[in-house]
Amino acid sequence: MSNPKLEVLTPDNCQLIFIDHQPQMAFGVQSIDRQVLKNNVVGLAKAAKVFNIPTTITTVESESFSGFTYPELLDVFPGQKVLERTSMNSWDDQKVRDALAANGRNKVVVSGLWTEVCNNTFALCAMNEGGYEIYMVADASGGTSKDGHDYAMQRMIQAGVVPMTWQQVLLEWQRDWARRETYDAVMAIVREHSGAYGMGVDYAYTMVHKAPQRTAGAHEALAPLPAK
Repeated sequence: MSNPKLEVLTPDNCQLIFIDHQPQMAFGVQSIDRQVLKNNVVGLAKAAKVFNIPTTITTVESESFSGFTYPELLDVFPGQKVLERTSMNSWDDQKVRDALAANGRNKVVVSGLWTEVCNNTFALCAMNEGGYEIYMVADASGGTSKDGHDYAMQRMIQAGVVPMTWQQVLLEWQRDWARRETYDAVMAIVREHSGAYGMGVDYAYTMVHKAPQRTAGAHEALAPLPAK
């Protein structure tokens, strides 16, 4: 294929990196509501877990400045080693480069803080020096201002980065509602993290498919909706 970016993301052709989802970094975010940001990050992480996407988590100066990775994110990947570094640019750290190389996938989905610093430098260097394709999850990343985030996204897009949203990544991985092995888990993520879309799923279960456990009594596990 002459343009590999025309390929959709699949569970077999990409990997994921979370960069600096730490409290002190989140304190500086002004481009997106911080709770929405965390919701989107955790939703993306759960999607990666469902589809067995190789995932790297990296942090900067945890004990001296930034604090530790969101516990909600770590809970999705229990026992996974977090790669600590000093550089603002994750690409500068050999441990990070080695982790990416070990995963053996050229498409790298990125979620990080801050967009205009850590995300931007990593993306440009990973493309220029490592030959990776970068897919930047804009709504699972945040900048210190709306301009900071937006102009960093524009700069990266001009350089060849592909902008995405976390839900777009999730549904690109699922691709077909007949993929039953991941269907229930995807619907669970949608109901918890996808806002109005999740409410719509609950509506479909209750009003269209008459799921009694969504209207009264204990809210038990849902039976899957019929495949389209």
